[in-house]
Amino acid sequence: MSTTERPRILVVGGGYVGLYAARRIMKKLRYDEATLTVVDPRSYMTYQPFLPETAAGSISPRHVVVPLRRMLPKAEVLTGHVTSIDQERRVATVAPLVGDPYELRFDYLVIALGAVSRTFPIPGLAENGIGMKGVEEAISLRNHILEQLDKADSTTDEEVRRKALTFVFVGGGFAGAETIGEVEDMARYATKYYRNVKREDMRFILVDAANRVLPEVGPKLGAWGLKHLKERGIEVYLETSLVSCVDKHVVLKNGLEVDASTIVWTAGVKPNPALANFGLPLGPRGHVDTAPNLQVRGTDYVWAAGDNAQVPDLAVGEGAWCPPNAQHALRQSKVLADNVIAAMRGFPQVEYKHKNKGAVAGLGLHKGVALLFGKIRLKGRLAWYCHRGYHGLAMPTFNRKIRVFAEWLLAAFLKRDVVSLGAMEHPREEFSLAAAPPQPLVQQPQQQPSHGSAERIAELGRVSQRERVG
Repeated sequence: MSTTERPRILVVGGGYVGLYAARRIMKKLRYDEATLTVVDPRSYMTYQPFLPETAAGSISPRHVVVPLRRMLPKAEVLTGHVTSIDQERRVATVAPLVGDPYELRFDYLVIALGAVSRTFPIPGLAENGIGMKGVEEAISLRNHILEQLDKADSTTDEEVRRKALTFVFVGGGFAGAETIGEVEDMARYATKYYRNVKREDMRFILVDAANRVLPEVGPKLGAWGLKHLKERGIEVYLETSLVSCVDKHVVLKNGLEVDASTIVWTAGVKPNPALANFGLPLGPRGHVDTAPNLQVRGTDYVWAAGDNAQVPDLAVGEGAWCPPNAQHALRQSKVLADNVIAAMRGFPQVEYKHKNKGAVAGLGLHKGVALLFGKIRLKGRLAWYCHRGYHGLAMPTFNRKIRVFAEWLLAAFLKRDVVSLGAMEHPREEFSLAAAPPQPLVQQPQQQPSHGSAERIAELGRVSQRERVG
């Protein structure tokens, strides 16, 4: 790490906001004007809108992540956690991947921690649930789904088979609807290669506490999306919730009980809990309270944006907040970076204002919904093209854009890949068994005859000896 006396801009979080803000700041900094430091527990940024397609195998996992060090070659990139911040001393405590925690001084601070899955104290959820916030979870879900098909195809136990082919998804927003749509599409295609598994054998269940799915695209497209999912054989239960899933026995509030091998949790997000240790003003739901210029209220050196910030939506009106999506995150990061530079140089800052351009969602191959500019409603294949086109262009770096579009182009001519790599969950298991030293055989101790038995054996021996002598 650098020990320079230059002002330090500390960016906490390397997600969408953190990466784009840091990149823009680096471009606008003059030579030796400041040191930029980015701290994140991962060395890469994940483009989360592509996680459902990653779970379905439509995009390779390594193509939905962007290396931070490659994107920010002139910045300090530290892999670790910021555990606390002392606002009076302007010092952050960093816990690296290895070694002891240390303090890091800063002059300007950017909070871009993003969000984590919003969960509830549901019995069995922590042990059996699968989230969809990271590329690791998307890979795991894909391998898990295909592994369940392998199990069902090879067993004769109907109970095991029924459980393996039952998949429950909790949450009917973008993440839940897109994930179940993509995964069902993949599983349907995969049945071509299984003798004993058909689509009719599988049971897909979508649960949501709200009264509709895909609220982001409005009621009309949401109703079409609901109808479309049901036509594909997906059971949808609205205005209900998950009560428990102990030992993968799913119990819903509406009384439905089913054994399911797969329980996917996509019921919303919440701000990163670490914000409570940063000494910043928080809103009623745990977001950092920011002004329209993205500066944290009550400070002149801290900014926040993205999923962990409560940003006023000036385009909607008083009392409205910007929703947590990639569209706002990208634009907020640019305004935030410009305001950090402006504050350093003593210039006035600008307010963030952006009118929502719409929303797009993919529900599997050639299936989707799109709401453009609040007026144009598309569904089916055309909406799916809009979904891929928008997110393909929004993918960071030209390198990743080309790789993603190339994969889509190849998929149009090649068969879908349905290989399960379940061993990735425990890659060293087979080697560990092979390398383990052989266990010595445990000999059973011989039973010692009782006193009476010993005398009987001795007597039989003497009789046998007399017979041989005679």
